[in-house]
Amino acid sequence: MHDAQVTPKGARIRWVEIPGDPRHTRVYLHGIGASSSPYFAAAAVHPDLAGHRSLLVDMLGFGISDRPTDFEYTVENHADALATALEAAHVQAADVIAHSMGGAVAIALASRHPHLVSRLVLVDAVLDPMTPEQCWPGIRGIAAYTEEDFLAGGWREVREAAGPHWWSTMRLAGREALHRSAVHLVRGTSPTMRELLLSLTIPRTYLRPAGDGPLPGEQQLLERGISVVAVPDCGHNIMLDNPEAFAQQTARALQRV
Repeated sequence: MHDAQVTPKGARIRWVEIPGDPRHTRVYLHGIGASSSPYFAAAAVHPDLAGHRSLLVDMLGFGISDRPTDFEYTVENHADALATALEAAHVQAADVIAHSMGGAVAIALASRHPHLVSRLVLVDAVLDPMTPEQCWPGIRGIAAYTEEDFLAGGWREVREAAGPHWWSTMRLAGREALHRSAVHLVRGTSPTMRELLLSLTIPRTYLRPAGDGPLPGEQQLLERGISVVAVPDCGHNIMLDNPEAFAQQTARALQRV
């Protein structure tokens, strides 16, 4: 396990590092309530992706990283803290593979710290602001609570709605981190994550579940040089639901110039 201090008060981001060719470092980022090692370890060592230095990073507030309560947990905050950790790890021009909320953070990272990112693979990433109800269809999402209500007991309702698989990593998250990250993800960024993505000039690939149909605004993404790949037989957690197709498509994306 590796770590780096990322806030003035000493909070640390931690990551698991898989040794390999350091000339093409890969950084894996999890989604909200998740942790990179459980979600990406199998992919990082898959024959199609193995052989590169790979950092499975847990963002501040999640997984094995610290959970400070005095951190805002905006998308930009996450990106800047991550940048500090990557600088400490001597990372430059990395391939960043990022899921869901991690995808939003990766876009902000590439925009705010362009020397750290050479290529992006976004895995069903959040691109647009949303209403709280859109977070989880049919139930109230984390962002539908006030922070006070969430800390007072709303998190228990979220636990029941999340189910045992998601809760296995969500329970590691700081409750303030979980709520604030959700609220800021729902609000989005300014410019939006989509606008930032469109403005980037590095190779960009977006993996989406084939069963979900085309993304909103997918044609615009394609026109701006962003590859959009429909992955069959999977839901939101593409890397877990169809690991073979995920590894194949991610490897293809990272071979593009």
